Amino acid sequence: MKKFNFRKVLDGLTASSPGSGSSSGSNSGGGSGSVHPGGTVLREEIQETLTSEYFHICKTVRHGFPYQPTALAFDPVQKTLAIGTRTGAIRILGRPGVDCYCQHESGAAVLQLQFLINEGALVSASSDDTLHLWNLRQKRPAILHSLKFNRERITYCHLPFQSKWLYVGTERGNTHIVNIESFILSGYVIMWNKAIELSTKTHPGPVVHLSDSPRDEGKLLIGYENGTVVFWDLKSKRAELRLYYDEAIHSIDWHHEGKQFMCSHSDGSLTLWNLKSPSRPFQTTIPHGKSQKEGRKSESCKPILKVEYKTCRNSEPFIIFSGGLSYDKACRRPSLTIMHGKAITVLEMDHPIVEFLTLCETPYPNEFQEPYAVVVLLEKDLIVVDLTQSNFPIFENPYPMDIHESPVTCTAYFADCPPDLILVLYSIGVKHKKQGYSNKEWPITGGAWNLGTQTYPEIIITGHADGSIKFWDASAITLQMLYKLKTSKVFEKQKVGEGKQTCEIVEEDPYAIQMIYWCPESRIFCVSGVSAYVIIYKFSRHEITAEIVSLEVRLQYDVEDIITPEPETSPPFPDLSSQLPSSRSLSGSTNTVASEGVAKDSIPCLNVKTRPVRMPPGYQAELVIQLVWMDGEPPQQITSLAVSSAYGIVAFGNCNGLAVVDFIQKTVLLSMGTIDLYRSSDLYQRQPRSPRKNKQFIADNFCMRGLSNFYPDLTKRIRTSYQSLTELNDSPVPLELERCKSPTSDHVNGHCTSPTSQSCSSGKRLSNADVSKVNRWGPGKPPFRKAQSAACMEISLPVTTEESRENLYNRSRSSSISSIDKDSKEAITALYFMESFARKNDSTVSPCLFVGTSLGMVLIISLNLPSADEQRFTEPVMVLPSGTFLSLKGPVLTFSCMDRTGGLMHPPYEVWKDPNNIDENEKSWRRKLVMNFPSPSQEIGDHQYTIICSEKQAKVFSLPSQTCLYVHNITETSFILRADVVVMCNSACLACFCANGHIMIMSLPSLRPMLDVNYLPLTDMRIARTFCFTNEGQALYLVSPTEIQRLTYSQEMCDNLQDMLGDLFTPIETPEAQNRGFLKGLFGGSGQTFDREELFGEASAGKASRSLAQHIPGPGGIEGMKGAAGGVMGELTRARIALDERGQRLGELEEKTAGMMTSAEAFSKHAHELMLKYKDKKWYQF
Repeated sequence: MKKFNFRKVLDGLTASSPGSGSSSGSNSGGGSGSVHPGGTVLREEIQETLTSEYFHICKTVRHGFPYQPTALAFDPVQKTLAIGTRTGAIRILGRPGVDCYCQHESGAAVLQLQFLINEGALVSASSDDTLHLWNLRQKRPAILHSLKFNRERITYCHLPFQSKWLYVGTERGNTHIVNIESFILSGYVIMWNKAIELSTKTHPGPVVHLSDSPRDEGKLLIGYENGTVVFWDLKSKRAELRLYYDEAIHSIDWHHEGKQFMCSHSDGSLTLWNLKSPSRPFQTTIPHGKSQKEGRKSESCKPILKVEYKTCRNSEPFIIFSGGLSYDKACRRPSLTIMHGKAITVLEMDHPIVEFLTLCETPYPNEFQEPYAVVVLLEKDLIVVDLTQSNFPIFENPYPMDIHESPVTCTAYFADCPPDLILVLYSIGVKHKKQGYSNKEWPITGGAWNLGTQTYPEIIITGHADGSIKFWDASAITLQMLYKLKTSKVFEKQKVGEGKQTCEIVEEDPYAIQMIYWCPESRIFCVSGVSAYVIIYKFSRHEITAEIVSLEVRLQYDVEDIITPEPETSPPFPDLSSQLPSSRSLSGSTNTVASEGVAKDSIPCLNVKTRPVRMPPGYQAELVIQLVWMDGEPPQQITSLAVSSAYGIVAFGNCNGLAVVDFIQKTVLLSMGTIDLYRSSDLYQRQPRSPRKNKQFIADNFCMRGLSNFYPDLTKRIRTSYQSLTELNDSPVPLELERCKSPTSDHVNGHCTSPTSQSCSSGKRLSNADVSKVNRWGPGKPPFRKAQSAACMEISLPVTTEESRENLYNRSRSSSISSIDKDSKEAITALYFMESFARKNDSTVSPCLFVGTSLGMVLIISLNLPSADEQRFTEPVMVLPSGTFLSLKGPVLTFSCMDRTGGLMHPPYEVWKDPNNIDENEKSWRRKLVMNFPSPSQEIGDHQYTIICSEKQAKVFSLPSQTCLYVHNITETSFILRADVVVMCNSACLACFCANGHIMIMSLPSLRPMLDVNYLPLTDMRIARTFCFTNEGQALYLVSPTEIQRLTYSQEMCDNLQDMLGDLFTPIETPEAQNRGFLKGLFGGSGQTFDREELFGEASAGKASRSLAQHIPGPGGIEGMKGAAGGVMGELTRARIALDERGQRLGELEEKTAGMMTSAEAFSKHAHELMLKYKDKKWYQF
């Protein structure tokens, strides 16, 4: 435990240093704090208990639907499901709570997955022509073996039940056989030219199907792409039957008796073949084709990509296939067709079908299959259809597969929140769940899971592009949806041709959520949207019908240019408390209508419902605040948001200014441009800008929230909804691009796309004729282009120009650069309500609003609230700038406060009461407030410490003296994307995520670095938009458009993570095969006597060519074998280890022998050449 001393300097002793309140010249060292010298010093000891041993970064669990799925597999005994993706990921799902993510290091797409049924292993085939064997007997699966094919491309794999030999088909039409235990290629190969007729002149194409006969395991069915099917006798090594069809084959499935099989073809037809008459199909049908006249072939349809033929003991067989629809139904959605007897059911899907599997009661292929469900893997969803009911309902999915139902635009994470919240939200949300699901239990029930040791409540909130909000229970590394709120219900639906004022800002998704603010204690919930609105919600258990109150706010910014001094040589700030605020055309209005034919003015982007609205139990809209158009200019999007339930006030800002609204009395308290907040003590004195020659006004440059930017004049675009965005490069840029750069902005080709960035402007003075046209935009605030939606933002990548972020703020705020090249917009980037000291001479705390800007300035707004609780509903609230300013490098990101003992101070809040409770309304209504004042002390000095973090540095100030105690320059070459003050192990720390991928943790209040790990480089703006930290060492971000990745920076949780994860494999006895009976055993084929080891083993088949495939030992072999070290399975595992080691030794011996043979052959060759050279020479010629 280490102690740190804080020296506090009395106000009177620092009066000669007027700039000391905002910065300290000696505080330039990174991470080390320093104090102002001289004077009487008070000493307060704060014990910091956190050390670097408390921190460690590791991923915990991934939630959501696997992004870009490609493959599907199911273990019918273990009842676990595996999904492979295009990015090389594998998700293994069991019962709720059993959800495992693993990744191929190569990142190659997964082509196919095969379970070793009831063996706790999985085989994956990748697009880089590599087979991998995964061990599932451990909580974190690992690769035991890999086999890389060098000369052929893998197209299909098949692993018979209870077999250790894997059949592998290739693009060349050959079939190879791999030993699963040793993962070594057998010398037995079925070459394509031996499988087909010798008279065939064309190549049959790639292998598209492999399966052994249910009747005889010694016979292998091989399907080729061109329509050729070969029935291969493995023992005699020849083709027993060959079948030909005119159309290409997509899939094949056997009847369980092994006498018939069904093929699906590219013309939408299904053919049923009988082995006794292979000359032509036994039956041919085109299920969705139009019936033709007799003798004519049915009309072709779309290809049937897959068919499954499953038999039932007591009913007709099921024929299930995907595709095959008629071409004349072009707009018809993807479908799955279920044929059962004469009934044909077409299930239309919302997304294209990637793969499907029929779940059957038995794992044995030669028994009645008795199908009971179909798992359908779609591009963006996973559904399971119940086959036991005639209407084929779907099962209710227990996994959080609908995170991306509408694209996620923002996230919030709350750990250790009030424990009753999860139950309350679930009880409200369960009433609105969809109906019509199957009444049977979810059929995927594999694995085992328990709660573990850490069970504190956790809630994740996601905001979406359609305006919906989802609350998720994230306790114990699981995820379950609790409650869904639709913010769009407070607005009128836009009819076709209407909503033109909205589409000036966004082309689609006008309700997209940008920011979320939630107070779990008071249950006050607030959101801001892309269409420049703020909605305040209160929670109630009772349904009400009421009108929605709305306010319209004008936020206009009269911009002038800036002359910026050095950040550490700021001029003094006089006390402005006696001056009254003034605002130029900045006021709140409630009813303003623009006349037709005139430029849009005082019109909101969306129309709030004016009629009474029924609000179900849950979150109910209390107030809607909208920014309005002014002089034909659309409102700037909101960049910061804060709410105080104790004060009854909401504050929000954008790049124009700040608005403060009383949501109790429904009035606008303050609507002021950022420039007016400084008053006459403006640190950056705005002066008229002189004209500059040879420059043109760049009307395309503008500053807008990074979620919805649209640049039609540039060429290269990437959609962030379902693709990665731009990478960040370091290189010089032109000066006109430099000045609009901000560490949290999405800078591409010089365009600002962040709330903390400042709008771009040019240096040319406009002529008088153009002034009236441009003045309404303001210098540096050009007209808006149409912006893409928050969910589907487009960012243009640089083609020739690269960007640099080096020495960003030193240049942007340096007086050495002419004011012509400076920015004039200053956005509000952070807001924070707290009981604090607004001025230096304050002796007691009072309600304050901390305001952070994109120029690194911190302003403190004083809030004067009525003293009596009854007067709060009638008496006005006074909001005044206090004249207090603090400064940092870079846009301000976050605030927090600590008391003199080092404890983190929670902002005051109001204890929740149901606003619609009839019993409580009858009694006298009194608000119960929880105020966290600094700890009282009789000593004269500072009582509170304020932590402020910007995109470049963090500072700790003592209040009310405003002395900067500690400063830590977090980064010079990069910038901070997200910063949060969090609690871990009952101590506070500052967590930061940097754009260069580093996660940094600093202790408080000393700002000592505790952790600095290069975790995740910023290659996608989705990460920057959704990354957030919370208490107890937890964090999350949206790793793909459909998945949330959770991680921890707590060493304790990393140590306990193994106990919290579910078991993927549980010991289960394999069901016994049904008794075949005497006659079936006598006439049913010779499958029971077939010995694959004798046929495919090295003794009889020899060795495969070394150049064909390369064996690569996996890193997870040892751990995997330890996990299976018990009972009979443990003995089998040890035998496999011994066999593997023996195989490796034999391989080494073979390599040495081959080397010796090569040397001997070379020696023999040279000796023979020497003999020929001297053969005819006489002895005297030597």
